[in-house]
Amino acid sequence: MFHSDHMRLVVLGGTVFLSHAVAADAVARGHEVTCACRGTSGSVPEGARLVTWDRDQPVPAELAEGGFDAVVDVARHPSRVRSAVAALPDAHWVFVSTVNVYADDTTPGGTPGTIPLRDPITEDVDLAEDPEAYGGMKVACERIVLDEAASATVVRPGLIVGPGDPTGRFSYWPRRLARGGNVLAPGSPDDLMQVIDVRDLAAWIVTLAENRTEGVYDGVGEPMEMWRMLGECAAGVGDTGAAYTWVGQDRLTELDVEPWMGPESIPLWLPRPDYDGLPTHDVEPSLSAGLELRSIAETSRDTLAWLEEQPDAPVSGISAEREAELLRLATT
Repeated sequence: MFHSDHMRLVVLGGTVFLSHAVAADAVARGHEVTCACRGTSGSVPEGARLVTWDRDQPVPAELAEGGFDAVVDVARHPSRVRSAVAALPDAHWVFVSTVNVYADDTTPGGTPGTIPLRDPITEDVDLAEDPEAYGGMKVACERIVLDEAASATVVRPGLIVGPGDPTGRFSYWPRRLARGGNVLAPGSPDDLMQVIDVRDLAAWIVTLAENRTEGVYDGVGEPMEMWRMLGECAAGVGDTGAAYTWVGQDRLTELDVEPWMGPESIPLWLPRPDYDGLPTHDVEPSLSAGLELRSIAETSRDTLAWLEEQPDAPVSGISAEREAELLRLATT
């Protein structure tokens, strides 16, 4: 297996969440890291070089000169992936896709070889007008990378969590469990859920780039029952004496609770069996390819610490007042 001790890496992005974590991990390993982005969403990690690039514009000279060993890309617009691969075709590409490329969300235990994909959408679509186009555009992006790069890895993450999370979905739980008291736990205790810490995913992406690993993998954590996941979250934020009241999905639906994310939601809850497959992908192929996972407790602890440092950080989900109301209604 090829392994690069010193790598010239281009991260297309580098200022927000996963791409920032990838750049930071690569810098920490001693690689030469160039982050190419508009530079308007934040700063690149210390030690990385910023090349300003609006990807709807021509490739800047600093990238066009080539000589890079690997590229990490998180884009969703086929036109942008097409132009970038054309400009850097000799590097090993690690393309960050999504489990939303799969056309079947119901079948548990799926792998890239067992679940059909959505039809590719080869043109750029404004997701504000058609959010359902996301998965199809990512399918098209994957094909461009796999067909046109010198070598490539495709990583399809599920729910990425941890410090810096811009969605606030998982973040709801460390904050809620740290408060203790009677906790509304959604669905069935045995419903399976999986999340992956952004730092674990980023480290694996750098390793895949170093090794020029080829293939398609799901970027997911271990599937675990919700009772266990919430228990690990609680362990991470200290023993606050939280007690759980499990409210089934039919009752939650009657009470107008939204699943997954948003101000009226209880995060990490998904309707079953319609979504039995989405959070239960088989993690074993990815573990065999070098993915290493920290505990949910550690992720929960560090997420809460980040929330305390960043009081304006987004946290999705219902308010404490709404939760108390729902608990009263669900138990009477």
